Amino acid sequence: MSMHSLKIMAIASNQPQQKISHQALYEQDLYLWLEQAMDLLRERNLAELDIDNLIEEIADMGSSQKQAIESNLEIVLMHLLKYKYQPEKRSNSWRYTLLEHRRRIQKAFKTSPSLKRHFLAEFAEAYETARELASAETGLDISLFPLESPFTTEQTLDKEYLPE
Repeated sequence: MSMHSLKIMAIASNQPQQKISHQALYEQDLYLWLEQAMDLLRERNLAELDIDNLIEEIADMGSSQKQAIESNLEIVLMHLLKYKYQPEKRSNSWRYTLLEHRRRIQKAFKTSPSLKRHFLAEFAEAYETARELASAETGLDISLFPLESPFTTEQTLDKEYLPE
């Protein structure tokens, strides 16, 4: 364990420096565990590295990114439906929400281009959810909204596109 990790542990716990295993630290302080994992990896000290939890955390990171894409996509699709089917209630707030969540999706694609595959694979399911959410939020009967998305994936991501 590096001196840096020991100092951080001592500061965090207000206790004298004591050695704790990387695996035991996982249950006590996730952020400190992450810092220590980085130190151990930099040092190529795989013997002390909590590899099982590291694998789990990396997998969780991927899942979190996918969930963020799905959530942002659902919000964009819901607002596109509201914009199309409630023209009398269009607002700057809706346009802002569309812009912001499209920006989040595009930013995710910029840092992780492979997430576009997930976006495309989950588009139909996200639309189903958006349809239900739009109905619940607007009070409009769900049958008013088409069963399949009236918006293409390109329109959904196009920050200039607004349905008429």
